[in-house]
Amino acid sequence: MKLVAGNANKTLANDISKYLKIPLTDCLLKRFSDGEIYVEIHENVRGEDVFVIQPTSYPANDNLMELLIIIDALRRSSARRITAVMPYFGYARQDRKSAPRTPISAKLVSNLITTSGVNRVLTLDLHAGQIQGFFDIPTDNLSAAPVMVRDISEHYDKDKVTIVSPDAGGVVRARNVAGRIGAPLAIVDKRRPRAGISEVMNIIGEVEGQSCILIDDIVDSGGTLVNAAKALHEAGAKEVSAYITHGVLSKGSTERIGASKLKELVVTDSIRETEAVRKTKNIRIMSIAHLIGEAIGRTSTEQSVSSLFD
Repeated sequence: MKLVAGNANKTLANDISKYLKIPLTDCLLKRFSDGEIYVEIHENVRGEDVFVIQPTSYPANDNLMELLIIIDALRRSSARRITAVMPYFGYARQDRKSAPRTPISAKLVSNLITTSGVNRVLTLDLHAGQIQGFFDIPTDNLSAAPVMVRDISEHYDKDKVTIVSPDAGGVVRARNVAGRIGAPLAIVDKRRPRAGISEVMNIIGEVEGQSCILIDDIVDSGGTLVNAAKALHEAGAKEVSAYITHGVLSKGSTERIGASKLKELVVTDSIRETEAVRKTKNIRIMSIAHLIGEAIGRTSTEQSVSSLFD
């Protein structure tokens, strides 16, 4: 087995490498003066089972193109099997036609990855589970729920916790976490008048006096979380925290979260943290290296991956 890391999240790749006790494959990744990406693999990969660790987070287009070129280089070097390990799958939010004459970018990106020559995809908490069907190759969609549950158990009294879905679309994800810790479930009823803007309409469920924990897959601008935290406090919640898989955290989001009523925002390291994230006191990073590392190891030895989440 070989591990190849792109430039998108070298810290996570190194942590996965340490977990598996397998060094990262020596390769050269550089840019020509016009921005073109150049890849050169410095080790023999002929007949090897190769895992390419590369989330397609910001800058999404550069990281996606780098992934495709790495895969092409490995395919032309006669790797036996190539697995794209994408802790964060960019363009996942464009999974359907939301308006006339708009693209389904998640399908387009899936086609690009498949056509590049990859044999398998391993990703984490896709924005919509049906994106697995966009690939015509085996796709494993891991869940961060076990990692979240363990962290919640270490930091909170489970008897006083209520798990909250920030919208109706995330109920299945929140219910999964709530079921694992035996906590009640509440739902924030919101409407989104336009992309990036949300308004809380109502709280469904009992939250008074509870430690409320919002569960979601992506935090971008932070507006949804901030509005939900405010509404939960107004409904009598003792405190409000959030556990989110992918911390996209675009410009201005850290300031918004830092000034909000959120006690704590916990995100995984699926996306490389920025300096602004490191400086925000109520944002904490939770590692998923062991989860992805274990899934890689099981995939390589043809063991069950789904049993990780039983």
